Amino acid sequence: MSFPPLLQRFLPFLNWFPYSGATLRADFIAGLTVALVLVPQSMAYAQLAGLPAYYGLYAAFLPVMVAALWGSSRQLGTGPVAVASLLTASSLAPLAAPGSEAFVALAIMLALLVGIFQLALGVFKLGVVVNFLSHPVIVGFTNAAAIIIGLSQVNKLIGVPMGRSESFVSDIWGVVQLVGDTHLPTLAMGATAIAIMWAIRKKAPRLPGVLIAVALTTVVSWQIGFERNASATIEQIAEPEAQTLLGEFVRTEARIREINDQLAAANAELKKLQKAGSESAHDVARLRYEIELLKLQLKDREDENRRRSRAIRATVLEQVPASDGKPATYFAQGKVPAGLQTEGHRWRITRTVHGAAGEITLTGGGQVVGRIPEGLPSVSLPKFSWEALASLLSAAVVISLVGFMEAISIAKAIAAKTRQKIDPNQELIGQGLANLVGSLTQSFPVSGSFSRSAVNINAGAKTGMSSVITGAFVLLTLLFLTPLLYHLPQAVLAAVIIMAVIGLINFGAIKHAWQANKHDGIASVVTFVATLAAAPHLDKGIMLGAGLAILLYLYRTMTPRVAILGRYHDGTLRDVKVNQLPESRVVVAVRFDGRLYFANVSYFEDALLEAVASNPQVAYLLVVGDGINELDASGEEVVRHLVERLRASGITVLFSGLKKQVIDVMHATGLFDYVGQPNIFPTADLAIEAAYAAASAAGREHASTLLINRPAAAASAPAP
Repeated sequence: MSFPPLLQRFLPFLNWFPYSGATLRADFIAGLTVALVLVPQSMAYAQLAGLPAYYGLYAAFLPVMVAALWGSSRQLGTGPVAVASLLTASSLAPLAAPGSEAFVALAIMLALLVGIFQLALGVFKLGVVVNFLSHPVIVGFTNAAAIIIGLSQVNKLIGVPMGRSESFVSDIWGVVQLVGDTHLPTLAMGATAIAIMWAIRKKAPRLPGVLIAVALTTVVSWQIGFERNASATIEQIAEPEAQTLLGEFVRTEARIREINDQLAAANAELKKLQKAGSESAHDVARLRYEIELLKLQLKDREDENRRRSRAIRATVLEQVPASDGKPATYFAQGKVPAGLQTEGHRWRITRTVHGAAGEITLTGGGQVVGRIPEGLPSVSLPKFSWEALASLLSAAVVISLVGFMEAISIAKAIAAKTRQKIDPNQELIGQGLANLVGSLTQSFPVSGSFSRSAVNINAGAKTGMSSVITGAFVLLTLLFLTPLLYHLPQAVLAAVIIMAVIGLINFGAIKHAWQANKHDGIASVVTFVATLAAAPHLDKGIMLGAGLAILLYLYRTMTPRVAILGRYHDGTLRDVKVNQLPESRVVVAVRFDGRLYFANVSYFEDALLEAVASNPQVAYLLVVGDGINELDASGEEVVRHLVERLRASGITVLFSGLKKQVIDVMHATGLFDYVGQPNIFPTADLAIEAAYAAASAAGREHASTLLINRPAAAASAPAP
């Protein structure tokens, strides 16, 4: 079965056909195997992104299928991944509270922006822009991100709260200070899950270790009543400090609502004035000033409540059960009045005042996933905000490029095994469409996954149909199996993430970059340190690393290697300084190893003038151009002035080994005629022989003939 090339271009999945029964069986098994890993992983990554766990299932449904249908790799597994999830959380945390409706809306909008950016790059065949993120930079970023991801899950693993601030290091230090409050059942759940996954990975790697760990711990959680929640009012909290904080929290929340109402009214009035177009500029300026003032007040109040919420959640309470018609009372740990009997559990406030009755939610057990809405995600356009666009744009660009680099790296590794052709621009289109469609079905940004792609190919996947089948199993999970996930411990999801990112930590790659090139090593180390220091704003770390890598590259091209050549004993031309060779008194031969463009023309000119100044007796300067791959307008101008200046000093400038693209520029600008055809040679040896012949004809004396005398066998030897 064959399809028209134009149709195959727009529908690349048609290349899977003809499709046999054997291929379908292989893809079905691979699709099922990946789904068993994807379902629990996607829920874990959703929480890493700061979203309720079930949003991971939404991201594991249609995006997985669309990326396979419109991508170029047949085995690449797309969906929620650790790095993109962490970047999502870090970019949105300053804008909204994780898990809130505003946070979810921003995450979906971010997926839309990522999809648009990737799709545009693919359609206009601009996949090469990803090369601005060099491999050493990605290595440094990935190592730092993996450490941050792992540390961000420690609090869930030990069952203590973790604050979110502008300093990730401070947040982690806060967790360290609460280690003494570790919830042992939670730690046991997480440690058990890690042990199961590690053992299966070592002993039976073909088994779905993640699914087995999730299934076993979920059953245990259900059987032992791992979750223990309660509701209370502020009056039931007998700890004075916590009660004060709760009261202040309530009052500040009321002020936040008031400011939001004022902002809405001011924005509406501003739009009305701008539509009318006849109102005074003074009124418009006044309103804009008021709006900015209200925004500053809103940010201050939100920051205050964020700090209060962190302090409230860190408070450990003990419950005195209800009796004689009196509701349960909560005292600070160790401060229960004598004569009162507690029920033996430690309680924390997990949700501050909510609802019309002003209730507080407390937990005295472990955290579980909880209720997952049954059915498919609603299909709707993301809520678009021009205000949020400015804040999300840089994050969208970083997630797009990092996500695509991850995806294309995996796709190329797979292609090396399967010998299939990979089209980076088509892969960008597939990833872009996946994020676009995902944003319509409540997904956060997705990308290619190392672990699931490996599972897919090892399970025998032949075409992208395996990913379509994976998406179909996720669909069945959404429709029928979500009630079974209610008792899944949050600590187990944290364990899944930690086990997934351990493989991303590879300090050997940073060392390898350093050994290959010191500048690459510096870029990698700086990216690593900057990403850790800038957390949770990870985009700043990778942008700094990418900028530094580009600057170091420009620095290298600004000062390329310049070698003065002499004749070696085997007849070849080699570096005088390296091989300790005598220099000629007739011609000085200089090799320039780099492009000749605006950034290094001054260095080129200085190097040649210095070579002539060091050999004032020479009559000829030979520019060995074998290493010059480019000549721009600035380079042409400097060469012309150099030839003119040296000619006025009685020195003839010769050129050898010039490449076609350089000669074309010289012809186009008239430089070729100005230098003169007799002074341009195909090889350095011919140029040197011509210089010595001319010097002899002119009767010039010279002490060294090492540049001209060479063995016959080496007459055609190229310059090293």
